[in-house]
Amino acid sequence: MRVAIVGGGWAGLSAAVELAGAGVTVTVFEAAKQLGGRARSVDLRPGQLDNGQHLLIGAYHETLRLMREVGADPERLLKRLPFEICFPGSQPASFRMRLPKLRAPWHLAAGLLSCRGATLSEKWRALRCMRSLQLAGYRLAADETVATLLDGHRQTGNLRRYLWEPLCLAALNTSPENASAQVFLNTLRDSLGGQPTATDLLLPAADLDQLFPAPAARFIVAHGGTIRLSTRVDRLDGHFTVTGEPFDCAVLAVGPQHAAALLATRDETRPLARLLADYRFEPIGTVYCAYPPELRLPWPMLGLAAGDATRLGQWAFDRGALGGTAGLIAFVLSGHGQWEQVDNQTLVAALHGELASVLRVRLPPPTWHQVIRERRATFSCRPGLARPPSASALAGLWLAGDYVCADYPATLEAAVRSGVTAARAILLK
Repeated sequence: MRVAIVGGGWAGLSAAVELAGAGVTVTVFEAAKQLGGRARSVDLRPGQLDNGQHLLIGAYHETLRLMREVGADPERLLKRLPFEICFPGSQPASFRMRLPKLRAPWHLAAGLLSCRGATLSEKWRALRCMRSLQLAGYRLAADETVATLLDGHRQTGNLRRYLWEPLCLAALNTSPENASAQVFLNTLRDSLGGQPTATDLLLPAADLDQLFPAPAARFIVAHGGTIRLSTRVDRLDGHFTVTGEPFDCAVLAVGPQHAAALLATRDETRPLARLLADYRFEPIGTVYCAYPPELRLPWPMLGLAAGDATRLGQWAFDRGALGGTAGLIAFVLSGHGQWEQVDNQTLVAALHGELASVLRVRLPPPTWHQVIRERRATFSCRPGLARPPSASALAGLWLAGDYVCADYPATLEAAVRSGVTAARAILLK
């Protein structure tokens, strides 16, 4: 059997690895000059940088499994840290929550009760909220926004501002006022509601290419597959002839906006194309600032001013503490916000000032900076959003991509799971 994989991001590569490992001949077609899709390394000043500061968690079981499958050791390539959220600049006191190494659910209970910067009543309401969600199986009778969910469970004050709302924005890349509560609960179920290791933060200690795309490509080729870069696929036909090559079936593993254009060319898939054409998208900005190598953040991942409309920053990551360039700070800006309206110089200056304010020090100006704006980084994960299945209406055509994994938001784990699902369905045929 020969299978065409259209798209060389994490979803397409996951499908290709799963199929190649089972002895299927695969060919991966990627329009860009490199693999990785929206989680890749790019050549920028002063050298190679990731196109964004990605974060994995211990609950990403399929991602970790496939990394091991292709020879990418997660214990070497990812820095594992206990779940910890720190907002040192929060008011009236610094906010900090860390989960201890206890058995579930005591790790979460102890973490909430020992949390700094929140009142006892907030902590008690948070515990009752998590217990209520657990008893309901983390399921809602009808989807609603995360903001409505938090209101209903009386989540207010600093725990809402510095825990629930930042978690929602980080996981779904959609503001709590617009985000799907059900998808948010799915992420809570598998992280905070799971075993202690599920909440571990896994921060890349190597370029994104080395985490999966590059070793996956080597694995695919070693198992008889082919990688075709700079090869755009503009049309699908029922005989699965791609760039003149015949295939038995195909996996369409591109973003929903690109998938819509390809699916619109066939009568069988035109309804699905119309569905995906209505998707809305959210941006992500990553701002790299290079400081003197002696600059270190108190924590590898530092929260800035959550919920403060006058501030632009959300998170700052210390790349030096993660095994990268010492003094290099990566600022992450998720979802729509004021940061989209300002130019790069203004954005860098604002983030520099906010970091100095949080650290309560006078920082030297960055020696260089790089701003990366992904305007369609993820689909907007809203309540009731229709998500397509892996199997399409065209026999032999399968879909893969984070938007296909209905349980999860647009994350690397969702992309990987979707690719594995498509591959296993093909193997059962």
